[in-house]
Amino acid sequence: MPAALDPFRITDKLDENTLDVMIGRLEVRGHHPYFAKPLSDYLDRMEIDRRSAVLDLGCGTGIAARAIAARPGFEGTVLGIDRSDYLVHAARRFADSEKLSGRVRFECGDSHALGLGAASFDAVIAHTLFSHLDDPAKVLAEMRRVLRPDGVAAIFDGDFASLTFELADAERSRRMDDAIIASLVTNPRILRQMPRLLKDAGFAVDAVMPAIVTEVGTAEYWKSAVESFAKLAPKAGILSEAETTAWVGEVLDASAQGVFFGSSVYYAYVAHAV
Repeated sequence: MPAALDPFRITDKLDENTLDVMIGRLEVRGHHPYFAKPLSDYLDRMEIDRRSAVLDLGCGTGIAARAIAARPGFEGTVLGIDRSDYLVHAARRFADSEKLSGRVRFECGDSHALGLGAASFDAVIAHTLFSHLDDPAKVLAEMRRVLRPDGVAAIFDGDFASLTFELADAERSRRMDDAIIASLVTNPRILRQMPRLLKDAGFAVDAVMPAIVTEVGTAEYWKSAVESFAKLAPKAGILSEAETTAWVGEVLDASAQGVFFGSSVYYAYVAHAV
């Protein structure tokens, strides 16, 4: 299978129509209970409310940063960094509409080279970032550098090697799963590699928190995901628009018939510097 251009990895190069599709998906996903609960759970494990300076890497529309700033017990500040100016402006708009601008701000930047001072933050998070990175080890090194000695880090993402949507034909299901994963994810197995990567970067793991998102019969959470894939997946150059549209039709038809199956595993790693 040829190398793909994961659209989530090149958000600074995408057209605005594609980014608007991405923004819609990020917001729907981020506010869904299937995603909001794991976020809340790992923030609790980080004791985020007592942290004074939090950094959110690859913040996108600011789902995680805004969730932190909106917590009743949080009195610190949050800085969200993203490589896409368009996504940063969207994050600012959402924060303004939620009256959070006083506690959260968003700036353009590269998580591989932050340009921020050492030991500047007592919490650093990367929420659905690492599966799309060019160089995960370099970003972990930056997280370690900007984290204070008593700080805490968290990485949450999908184990996208487990992502699957079952069609009527099992072999076609496997082929399309592989193509969709290759089109949308740079590092589908990154969370399986994370214990080694964290250790090499100077972190010790405090907790690993799994979450399984599975829908059987009818798609609800996965419906908006599949619909967004129709626009996003062809950007990678593996599947054509016609192939992707046909696949989306099959998946949604399975849901309409009550025979849908879609699933993926997610993990949060909470760690401290050693």
